[in-house]
Amino acid sequence: MVKAGIIGATGYAGGELARLLMGHGEVQVKWYGSVSHVDKKYCSMFQNFFEIIPDICVNGNIHELADMVDVIFAATPQGYCSSFISRAILSKCRIVDLSADFRIKDLKTYEKWYNLKHSNPDVIKDAVYGLSEINREKIKNTFLVANPGCYPTCTILSLYPLLKENLVDTDSIIIDAKSGASGAGRGAKTDNLFCEVNENIKAYGIADHRHTPEIEEQLSYAAGKNLLINFTPHLVPMNRGILTTSYAKLKRELSYDEARHVYEKYYRDESFIRLLNKDVFPQTKWVEGSNYVDINFKIDKRTNRIVIMGAMDNLVKGAAGQAVQNMNLMFGIKEETGLMQIPMFP
Repeated sequence: MVKAGIIGATGYAGGELARLLMGHGEVQVKWYGSVSHVDKKYCSMFQNFFEIIPDICVNGNIHELADMVDVIFAATPQGYCSSFISRAILSKCRIVDLSADFRIKDLKTYEKWYNLKHSNPDVIKDAVYGLSEINREKIKNTFLVANPGCYPTCTILSLYPLLKENLVDTDSIIIDAKSGASGAGRGAKTDNLFCEVNENIKAYGIADHRHTPEIEEQLSYAAGKNLLINFTPHLVPMNRGILTTSYAKLKRELSYDEARHVYEKYYRDESFIRLLNKDVFPQTKWVEGSNYVDINFKIDKRTNRIVIMGAMDNLVKGAAGQAVQNMNLMFGIKEETGLMQIPMFP
């Protein structure tokens, strides 16, 4: 039985981690960490856990907490995880960090886009970017996983096969993305109030969203050269879900069957990537509450472009589910364990 702790357990991603780990079967959560709700019953923060999780929230010494567990999930704001991670902590337990602190290898890029001074740059080189479908073998052997962001997960998985096979003009990539309100976190913000979000859709972070360098870095690895992309996210009035629509110019004429073969080459054996049938395009409702990513594409012969769509649940595959998937790999547990929930519909 793997013993786990959750830091930031009272946020949306932390609550989703608690839900998934309760049904895992091979994990026991030893403590639920929260700076803001110390000594309060965890179920008072999430009433869905009433009479299911009786534990009290803690905020103890990180070295003592690390001695109690085999893995710590850090579902915390940027800058927090890097402030306590050290080689001493990593010698006690493994870490799955859901923040951006260890995702970006270039320190200057991280500090520029997140406007933070990194607290522990020496550990960055030890972290593995936790996109399981691409870095599976590296994840198995690391003690520190940088869990990818929600937008990057959907975008990278959607575009990765095309870039690996050098099929698109990398200067032409444009990414249009939409997310539900839970992606902004549980904190009280005017922009996230019901009256602000309901019956509304808006773009934000235009040309400067902080997931941009993460997407660029990972797609650059796939393409074998440095990429610059246009990425524009939008907030839509729903609780969960991400839909990304990416556009790229084809380098040569490509049939549907040829492109389909490329995607099947990389994803046919992946448990959580579903390549939809021809002319069936992803919808967020089809993946809600699950760890699945639905992907499909359309070739526009008139403009010589390919349009690629991906849909997933931002709190599951985009955060907590992917974190559990990474933990499974780190501990030699079957990768799908605890993650085979069927999407909820409607």
